[in-house]
Amino acid sequence: ALEPLSVGLAIGVASALTGYLSHPRFYCSYVECCPRAGQRLNASALKAQLDDRLFGQHLAKDVVLKAVLGFSNNPSPKKPLMLSLHGWAGTGKNFLSQILAEQVHPAGLRSKFVHLFLATLHFPHHDQVKLYKEQLQNWIRGNVSACPSSVFIFDEMDKMHPGVIDAIKPFLDYYEEVDGVSYRKAIFIFLSNAGGDLINKAALDFWTSGKRREDIQLKDLEPLLSVGVFNNKNSGLWHSSIIDRNLIDYFVPFLPLEQRHVKMCVRAEMTARGYAVDEKIVQAVADEMTYFPKEQKIYSDKGCKTVQAKLDIHEDF
Repeated sequence: ALEPLSVGLAIGVASALTGYLSHPRFYCSYVECCPRAGQRLNASALKAQLDDRLFGQHLAKDVVLKAVLGFSNNPSPKKPLMLSLHGWAGTGKNFLSQILAEQVHPAGLRSKFVHLFLATLHFPHHDQVKLYKEQLQNWIRGNVSACPSSVFIFDEMDKMHPGVIDAIKPFLDYYEEVDGVSYRKAIFIFLSNAGGDLINKAALDFWTSGKRREDIQLKDLEPLLSVGVFNNKNSGLWHSSIIDRNLIDYFVPFLPLEQRHVKMCVRAEMTARGYAVDEKIVQAVADEMTYFPKEQKIYSDKGCKTVQAKLDIHEDF
């Protein structure tokens, strides 16, 4: 028979070990946990990532950095953070949303607290809009209940059926709670090509008038974007109550990329592959891209989107 002292000691050790293993710091070092209430983003880390990995987008970097850090540092925001990123393909919208997701949840797009929706994949059929709206509400409600600082990324907003996204309007509004759930710590990001033509025209107008692209300010583009996207029948935000209620905190413009920015992308990709940067290869890849307007050839019409594929044919260097 076991001595009472031995039994008591064993129980004590087991209790202590169970308590240690269940301690949040230990547990969360092996299993992904939702960030603790009041946990702030690392401002210097976010800035460094944007500076090192996002090229030619001074406006987007400045606006997103200030918006996200201000939101993170606010102990009691009145509503979720809502960003709408606009511009042609290859200008960095997906890249920025990925960087932001990684700063909120280190696993980034692999995190169980980061949710990516693709319009053509998740909401393909026009006759299923009512079902999509119900599913979307249930999905967001369940995930925010599990982690208040969940991140939701909606890509291809220009291909989403009008009306679908209005299902999340109650979660974006100025409510303390909706059905017992607070959404005020969540982040919602829209990605869209809609408005890209307006942004490109404004950038070209600046260039034509002899002004630097770095002189373009948010006030030069945001009003154009909000009105243009709201009235664009080919946008998921067409006549959206989300815009009508001013629930989008920032319409973030992504400018068309010049050849010097394409070269930055090539150098970054070569470095990521472990290659020494060869400027002859950098120039060759940049030269293989196509540019607009046809006469001046200032901006890459695909941004940096095909840089990886272009670099593949130079693998033997």
